[in-house]
Amino acid sequence: MTANATILGGITGTELTAAERNFFRAADPWGFILFARNVESPEQLRRLTGDLRDAVGRDAVITVDQEGGRVQRLRAPHWIDWPAPLDQAGAGPRAMWLRYFLIGRELRAVGIDSNCAPTLDVAQADTHPFLRNRCLGSDPATVATLGRASADGMLAAGVLPVMKHMPGHGRAIADSHHDLPTVAASEADLDAMDFAPFRDLRDLPMGMTAHIRFTALDDTPATASPRMIGLIRDSIGFDGLLMTDDITMKALSGTEPERAAASIAAGCDLVLHCNGTIASMEPVVAAAGPMTPDAQRRAAAALARRHPPQDLDPAALMAEWKALTSTLA
Repeated sequence: MTANATILGGITGTELTAAERNFFRAADPWGFILFARNVESPEQLRRLTGDLRDAVGRDAVITVDQEGGRVQRLRAPHWIDWPAPLDQAGAGPRAMWLRYFLIGRELRAVGIDSNCAPTLDVAQADTHPFLRNRCLGSDPATVATLGRASADGMLAAGVLPVMKHMPGHGRAIADSHHDLPTVAASEADLDAMDFAPFRDLRDLPMGMTAHIRFTALDDTPATASPRMIGLIRDSIGFDGLLMTDDITMKALSGTEPERAAASIAAGCDLVLHCNGTIASMEPVVAAAGPMTPDAQRRAAAALARRHPPQDLDPAALMAEWKALTSTLA
């Protein structure tokens, strides 16, 4: 049986209810995403990730947003509170590799094997505050170098990175959680700045779209635009597994099932639905449908890169990371 083309996050608490278990068994999403509402302790989280996989009867991918800074679902006292990525970009690629290896190690220990990071959007002076310090730099070469180090660190920890937000969100001056950002830059400028880090990291296993409209290219938000998904595939050259950003965000118009159907029709492999009830997830699951043959191929390639964590000394790596970042403000 082919998995449904969704990653679902409508889990209400720290344990699966009987109704949620039955729904996920029937819906068979390709993967799951967790939030702070689902996190209490390492023991609890290991039970929850195990129960989610038991519900679908396979070793499904479970992802999370664990960037550091404001966007971090697992926090103290059980996990490290990491600074925002941009605050530590000056420490260089080795520090970024260490940071994301250690983050990945924390995740893998509780059954989470994917992380929605790194953010490869290029920060600019007017980048919206919701995004700016989640970026890795203000020039494409730095972003690509630090993004590669971040992704390699997660892969070494047995965690699949999800680069975001394709094909680039850095010029946005609106928060796509609430409004649709519109960017009027030319295709040439976008290609040289915004698209460049994604092209450099096009070999990564997974990516996430941007809910953003590039008026020089299309009037439709990238997530639902065949033109923009085609650009991600052809110009950027990404043939990895492509998931939408959360379709419950207010940047998109139409009902959630309409958003799901439009995203799949545009060429996305998976629909990400982060918040909602079983009643709201059911029509999204129906609209997304089973994964296409191309999506199945890309999913298999991504899963082939999910390896056991490298056996490295976390205390020594943490000491090295602290030494490299100790001079940062």
